[in-house]
Amino acid sequence: MKTSAFLYPWDVVGDPDAPARVADLGVRQVTLASAYHSTRALTPRHPRHRVVTAEHAAVLHPLDEARWADAELRPYAAGDWAPGDAYGEAAAALAGAGLDVHTWVVLAHNSRLGAEHPDTSVVNAYGDRYPWAPCVARPAVRTYVASLAAEAAVRPGAAGTELESLGWYGLAHLHAHDKIGGVPLGEAAQYLMSLCFCSVCRAGYLSLGLDADELTAAVRRALEPVWNGSEAPGGPEQGWPAVERLLGADLASATLNWRARTARTLQEDTVAAVRAQAGPGFQVLLHADPHPHRTGANAGVDPAHILGTADGVVVPCTGGAARAMLTPFAAHRPDSAVLAANFTVVTGMGGSPGTLADDAAQARSLGATELRLYHAGLASDSDLAAVAAALSRLG
Repeated sequence: MKTSAFLYPWDVVGDPDAPARVADLGVRQVTLASAYHSTRALTPRHPRHRVVTAEHAAVLHPLDEARWADAELRPYAAGDWAPGDAYGEAAAALAGAGLDVHTWVVLAHNSRLGAEHPDTSVVNAYGDRYPWAPCVARPAVRTYVASLAAEAAVRPGAAGTELESLGWYGLAHLHAHDKIGGVPLGEAAQYLMSLCFCSVCRAGYLSLGLDADELTAAVRRALEPVWNGSEAPGGPEQGWPAVERLLGADLASATLNWRARTARTLQEDTVAAVRAQAGPGFQVLLHADPHPHRTGANAGVDPAHILGTADGVVVPCTGGAARAMLTPFAAHRPDSAVLAANFTVVTGMGGSPGTLADDAAQARSLGATELRLYHAGLASDSDLAAVAAALSRLG
């Protein structure tokens, strides 16, 4: 199976041994970040540093100023964690080691954008804004996402891209010093707390015959058992049936209709923008979840629709999730589409590099055509040794 490892530019720039180290794992490709959110990342082997702090979401290459000259929203340049053309420098070094390089672009997830432009953010049923979550129904956000994808995805020498967060973001967020776990939230409560009630979404609900104020009140009523503790996260139903039970089937369906339609058209427009920039033969994959109501880095999608829009998907499979995640996509996959199973291989982040060969074999039996490894730059030496052993077994 073709395998790609995720990397950040700072894993490579300044470390002359990094490209060969990655190639020696047995991977054919690297998925290299070209636009990424804020993070604090370990670099356990780098000769000059051990921790890199990316203070805000940024492009990791020089901005095309002409593209953004009149834009209402624009990306931010990176600071000293990725100066100049850090992406380009890393990509050239990796290509020099015989590796194919694809871009990795994070789109609708940007805390600085939300802080500086509060009106772009998702607003929950209580009026709280989520600055890390741009509302993808808003025209300015949609223009920004498609333009950012076209620029950051199509970098010199890249043969394809993987687009992350191309859909709704919600409550869940690995925020610094997070303190929202006092009341455990199940999947249904996460969905309800991720519904947006900004002015554009309120108008969207109205277009479907819903009164936004009544919907807000209904969401608050549905969440009350969660706040008082009478609704446990692991209730009698899980997933979408739990949303229907809490909110009512008709209201739940209407909210999902608005959100799914909004996400689908954004995905279509963004993929088209990338392809127009790149030209023929450029591969476009989405990080995706086969359950349309889910939010986050792996956007909830309709499998049949997305596999008819993009060239394939990258699907989170760590922790026994492969069957639930891969099967819905495999049922709709055209012969030419990529179905990449993404496994965390960093033990300290919940990964299991020691079982990678068996996990990959199961994923292949469930319809996966490729592997993704998260994340070669963050993994320990022992984790990387386990990855290399597993890939040698897979052949």
